[in-house]
Amino acid sequence: MRKSMILPGLAALIMLIAASCTKDPLKDMTAEDSRIYITNYDSTANFGSYKTFSIADSVAVIDNGRATKEISVTDQAYLDAVKKYMQQQGYVLVNKSQSPDLGLNVNRIYRTSTGVVSYPDYWGYYGGYWDPYYWGYPGYGYYVPYSYAVYSVTEGAISVDMLDLKSAKTTNKISIIWTGTIRGSGILNASVADSQVKALFDQSPYIKAN
Repeated sequence: MRKSMILPGLAALIMLIAASCTKDPLKDMTAEDSRIYITNYDSTANFGSYKTFSIADSVAVIDNGRATKEISVTDQAYLDAVKKYMQQQGYVLVNKSQSPDLGLNVNRIYRTSTGVVSYPDYWGYYGGYWDPYYWGYPGYGYYVPYSYAVYSVTEGAISVDMLDLKSAKTTNKISIIWTGTIRGSGILNASVADSQVKALFDQSPYIKAN
């Protein structure tokens, strides 16, 4: 039986050559390749039962625990994109004073952290930044039916919350029935806002008015 043997020095040289010919997948990754779209929704929600929606006129900016409201060119591009795709799905845009069925919030997040969080606490932190009074329901709290989630934000993220305002009068709470989060390189740019929001709606075909 013939056995092959490679001398230690020659083996090291072969390994070095092989390594030099292997591409680094992270180094070769484009901005588009780095993007991740995460959507979650309340499985008991009947999205076809909602007819109208309104959207906040500014974006909540959460920067490592500190929250403000802003409206940059990029923010406006994301707000416009959410309006566009909601209308394409058959929902009618109305003023928040007209008792819309749905409320939409857009958030811009800057934070580097990884972990497991409880949704009620998570949304109490930044989804709850929008006081329910904004939507005409003073004294109400946000309610999220999910139990927990794993999150990791490294460069920044855009998130969109969909609130059930139609049921708020009878349940005494504002339920977040859908969330969409975009993470990755180059997303905080007005020129890509439309395609990023489209990806969230493409991933959520159940969002459609009857």
